[in-house]
Formats: sequence, C-alpha cells, structure tokens
Amino acid sequence: MTKPDRQQMKSAARLYAVQALFQMEAGDASLDDVRDQFINHRFGEKIDEDEFVRGNVTLFETLIFEAVKNQAKIDQMTDRALVAKWPIDRIDSTLRALFRAAGAEFVIGKTPPKVAISEFVDVAKAFFPDGREASFVNAVLDHMAHEAQPDAFNA
Repeated sequence: MTKPDRQQMKSAARLYAVQALFQMEAGDASLDDVRDQFINHRFGEKIDEDEFVRGNVTLFETLIFEAVKNQAKIDQMTDRALVAKWPIDRIDSTLRALFRAAGAEFVIGKTPPKVAISEFVDVAKAFFPDGREASFVNAVLDHMAHEAQPDAFNA
C-alpha cells in the first residue's frame, strides 16, 4: 500500500471517529479503551490482503474527545436539525455517531463547514452505500453547521 497523504489520513480519522463513537455507544465501552483500541490496532491494520489507512491521530482524538465532552450540545443541535418526529434517540446509531463526530468538528471550528460536511457525507456513503442517507446527512449537517458556525456562511 502506498503511503496515504494528509487528506486521506484526515478522512480516515473521521471514519474511525464515527466507528469509535458507535462502538462506545453500542458496547458501552470507555472513551480511553476505544481510543487505545483504534490507535493501537485499527490504524494501519492489515487483514488478509487489505490494509486500513493510518488515520490522523490528532484529528481522531480531538473528534472523539470533543464529541463526548460536547455530546449534549451536539445532540441538541442535531435534534433541531431533525424533524420533530425524529429526535436523535430514534435515528440509526451509526447516523447518531456520525452526527456527533461531525458536530464535534463544527464546535471545534477549525475546518471550513463545507469541507467537514463533504467529508462526513462521504463517511455516510461508506456506511450506507445505496446513497439514500447521503442527502439526509447533508441536510442535517448543513443545518448543524449553520447553527454552530453562522459567521462561516456570511462571508
């Protein structure tokens, strides 16, 4: 496998962050345990002929730590982006993890919102290859980004 570039490593970190947040919720695992498992065993892991991309560790850690620290705030932003009939606790747990990771990136505010939205829509496509969820994810993330970083859209 060729060495991944910085963008591939950031994209992989976002995907791994969604997986880690999902795993924490589904398996009731601790943040530190999941973090260590991903960094020590998933980043760059080789299974048969496939090798996982090494993710950007700093971005991965930032996303999962901020998602946990700001979960209530992020979940409220997500709830406001969803229609009233679909509060965050009623949506698919993978999508919930995705919204939390993306919400963390919006709260941090270092990545332009449109870039983060595009990246997380790609993550959604990886988990839901039929593509139906991608437009839903795009709409929810756009709403969340406007709430978290309104000045980024007024330029």
